[in-house]
Amino acid sequence: MTGAKVQNWFAVQTQPNAEEKASLHLMRQDFGVYLPRFMRRRRHAGRVDYVARPLFPGYLFIAVDMATQRWRCVNSTVGVCRLVCNGGSPAVVHNEVIEALRNQQDERGFISLDKAPRFSVGDAVRVVEGVFSSALGIYEGMSNSQRVAILLDLLGRKVRVNVDIDLVVSA
Repeated sequence: MTGAKVQNWFAVQTQPNAEEKASLHLMRQDFGVYLPRFMRRRRHAGRVDYVARPLFPGYLFIAVDMATQRWRCVNSTVGVCRLVCNGGSPAVVHNEVIEALRNQQDERGFISLDKAPRFSVGDAVRVVEGVFSSALGIYEGMSNSQRVAILLDLLGRKVRVNVDIDLVVSA
């Protein structure tokens, strides 16, 4: 079976915040590149928006055919620090790892991260920002994938309030 392309995946360490730049330059050299990303919620000046961020900051994956491609040139690529090696040869990332990551992607190509609550039902929590800033409450559960339900003591009675999960910390 001659002529069959056997590609293995390898991890590449990039320069700080240079994942996109390294990805572009590696693709120009005919390497297969996979940069898993997720949508991160960003709060600034009272607004909330979403920005694409690397799942593994400072790293990406490349597919290399070791028989035909020169892998040592990866280390001198713009935006790359080094190819992650084990001894003197590149450390292989198993195809199953890449497939598992790709299976978690949504239709836009972003990894879906489910926010797991950091508290148990009944834990004391504190709101850190917003209208209820500094208010103490009791964690009741998740109201949806981005918001939590808490019981706040307002005006002498318990009131159920749904707030963003990022705005609540353990009290």
